[in-house]
Parts: sequence; C-alpha cells; structure tokens
Amino acid sequence: MRPGYVLQIARFTLQEAISRRLILAGVLISLAFIGLYSLGFHFAYDKSLENSSSPEQRLTLGVVFATLTLFGVYVVNYLASFLALFLSVAAVSGEIDGGTLHAVLARPLRRSEFIVGRWLGYSFMIGAYIVAMTGLVLVVAYLIAGYAVPDPVRALLLMLLEGVLLLTVSLFGSTVMPTLANGVVVFTLLGLAWLAGIIEFVGRLLASATDTTGSDAMLNIGTSVSLLLPSDALWRGASYYLESPSMLAALGAARGGIPFFSTLPPPPALIFWSLGYVAVVLGGAVLAFRARDL
Repeated sequence: MRPGYVLQIARFTLQEAISRRLILAGVLISLAFIGLYSLGFHFAYDKSLENSSSPEQRLTLGVVFATLTLFGVYVVNYLASFLALFLSVAAVSGEIDGGTLHAVLARPLRRSEFIVGRWLGYSFMIGAYIVAMTGLVLVVAYLIAGYAVPDPVRALLLMLLEGVLLLTVSLFGSTVMPTLANGVVVFTLLGLAWLAGIIEFVGRLLASATDTTGSDAMLNIGTSVSLLLPSDALWRGASYYLESPSMLAALGAARGGIPFFSTLPPPPALIFWSLGYVAVVLGGAVLAFRARDL
C-alpha cells in the first residue's frame, strides 16, 4: 500500500464533504446546539444558586453541574454517532451507483488504497468533530459554573474510538450492500447497541436487588449484543471519566444510577476488543471491495 495515494484519497474525501456542504451543515447545526446548551446551562446555574441557601443544598450543586455537563457530552456523542454513519453509509455504494469509481480506479490506484483513504478521511472528520464539540461543552460548563471534569483525555479517546468503530462498520457495509440497505442495517445495529446497554443496566439493577436467574439472562443478553457492536459500551466507559467523585457517590447511593452512564471504569478487555474490532472490520472492507464487481 502506497501512503501517497492513501493520503490523496483522504484529501479528496475531505474536499468532497466540503463541496457538498456537509461540513457547513454540521457546523451550523452544532453551533445551534452549543448555543441552546449554553443558554440552558446558564439558566439552570442561576436557578440553582437562587434555591441553594443552606450548605447541604450548595453541596448538591456539584452533582447538578456534573449531570448537566454529562448530558451535554451525551448529546454530542450521539450526534457524532449519527454523523459517522451518515458520512460513510454511501462511501463505496454511492460511488458505484454514480459511476464515479470507474474513473477513479482507472488510474494506478489499488482498491485497498481507496478504502483506507476513505476511512482515513472520514476518521479525521469525525475525530475533529468529537474533539471540537466535546471541548466546547466542557468550556461552557467551566466558564458558567467553574466545573471541570476529572479526566477529559481518556473520555475523549474512548469517544474517538467509538466514532471510528461506527464509521468502519458503515464503510464495510457500503462495500457489500446498496446504500439504502446499509443505512437500515447500521442504524438498526446502533439502536440495538443502545438497547443492549439499557437491558444490561436493568439486569444489574435487578441483580443488586434480588438474586434471580432473570437478571443473569438480561446481563448475558446485554453483554452479547454489546460485543456485536460495542459502541454504547465505549460511551459508558467514557462517561465514567466525566463524572465527578460527588456524582459517582450519588449514583452509587442510588444503586443502579442512571441508565445512560456508568459508575465503573471500562475494562481493558473492552478497549482491546474494540481496537481489534476496527482492524478486522476495516480489513474485511478491503477484502470485500477487492472481490466486488463494479
């Protein structure tokens, strides 16, 4: 594989996104969200200060601000997930349907270089989006309430891994399925991964309350689906590093906590599984495209 050709395809992918105004649309929508989030955070901050006269009430402000920050990043994470799928759902199938691949691959360009270049370009876009949007949410929380998350770097790394994982799955689907079918499959998988996280949460909640076989079954189902697409599991791992000690204590006191966040750090096995998942699926995309008849 020749790095020069790979970088050319990555640059072409970025230029294509700019020419189609995908980046402009994403920036405008994202800025609108940041504006609404800042306004809502400001009003919530002012209201919390008005209603916090006693020391006990002021002690809960840290939990409130941590929760607001975490929900802001949660929305960013799901916007990034949808963006990753939208960007790559027609990465190959759309080019085949439009007939442009015949002109591109007529040059001395290998199919593997085209796939990896596409993947690299999309990875750069989704990575820039996650870093910029998450950074803006954290800056808003700090400027308004003076709240800083404990470990933003690890959280960002896990969110970046999730975004790359999703776009890799969508890119693979684009090499073996038509655009519409690929869109249905990848968005269904994203929904199943989210549902698996809820099922696993309920299973843990039941297991902590009662010792029943039903809770074990729910835990096994949630874990199995999470292995099929570990996107939601990666987000839950990232959420742990965004939670303050006071929020972790509050969630622990509430037993199950909140179904969208985790009170435990991500296991190393999940990270290794996700990294291997990306490598295997990307390799599968290269092999599938090599065998596909244009």
